[in-house]
Amino acid sequence: MAALTGLEPVATAAPAKAPARPRVWRGLVFLVAGLYFLVPLGASLWYTLSSPGSGVSFAPYAELLTAEGFASSLTLSLGLAAATIAVVLLLALPAMLAVRLFAPRLRPVMEVLCTLPLVVPPITFVAGLSTALRNGTELLAPTPFWATIIAVQDPGFPIVLVLAYVVLVLPFVYRSLDAGLRTMDVRTLVEAARNLGASWPYVLLRVVVPNLRSALASASFLTLALVLGEYTVASLLGYQPFAVWIVTVSGSRGQLSVAVSILSLLIIWLLLLAVSTVFGKEKRQ
Repeated sequence: MAALTGLEPVATAAPAKAPARPRVWRGLVFLVAGLYFLVPLGASLWYTLSSPGSGVSFAPYAELLTAEGFASSLTLSLGLAAATIAVVLLLALPAMLAVRLFAPRLRPVMEVLCTLPLVVPPITFVAGLSTALRNGTELLAPTPFWATIIAVQDPGFPIVLVLAYVVLVLPFVYRSLDAGLRTMDVRTLVEAARNLGASWPYVLLRVVVPNLRSALASASFLTLALVLGEYTVASLLGYQPFAVWIVTVSGSRGQLSVAVSILSLLIIWLLLLAVSTVFGKEKRQ
C-alpha cells in the first residue's frame, strides 16, 4: 500500500510507561514503623518473662490474672463501654440526621457544641461534676429524686460515669459520623425511602445505618479505647474500672507493672479486633 501511494509508513510511538512506584521505600517505611512499635513491646515482654534465678517465668501474668478485682474491674469497664457506645450513638446519629435534613444552617452550631469538650480539661470537668453531684444530693434530699441521684452513683454500675464518658467521646463520635454522612446523599436516600412508604424508624435502621457501618465502627473503636483507658474521671469520683485497677495493683513492682500494661494492650487490641470482625461480617452480608 505504501509502494502504491509513494508514502512511507509512519512508525507509531509506543506509549510511555508509567514510572514504577517506589516499593522499596514503602517497604522500608513499614519496616521502620514496625520496629518502632514492636521492639519496645518485645523488650517489655522479655522483661516480664525473664527471671534472674529461674530463666523464663510466667509468674507475673499468673499473679495478675488471679489478683483480686481483675475480673470485676474488667467487667465493669466493658459494661461502661457498651453503655457509652449505645447512648452516644442513640443521641448523636438522630440529631445529626435531623440537622442535615431539616435545619442545615444549624450544622456549625452543632459542630461547635459537639467539639466543645475538647477544650475543657478533664480535671475541670470532673471537679464540676463532683460538685454538682454533692450539691444535688443535698438539695434533692427532701424530694423523690434523691433516690435517683443516689442510684446513678451506684458503685456496682455507676451511670454517672456513662454520662461523663458520653460527653468525653462526643467530639470523636461526631467527627466519625460526620465523615460518614459526607460520603452519602442523605437527603436523596431518605426522600426515596419515605416516598416508598417507609417509616422513620425503618429509614434510620434499614436505609441510613447500613450505609454508615464504617463510620459507626470508627466511633465504636474510639469510644471503646477511651472508656477502657480513662483514668482521671473514674479515679477522682472514687470508682475502680479497669484503668484505675491497673494503677492500683501495679504499685512499685516493676515486672507486675509492665505485665499489666502489656495485658491491657492485648485486651484492648482483641476487643477492637472483635468489633471490627462483627462490623466486617455485617458489611459483607
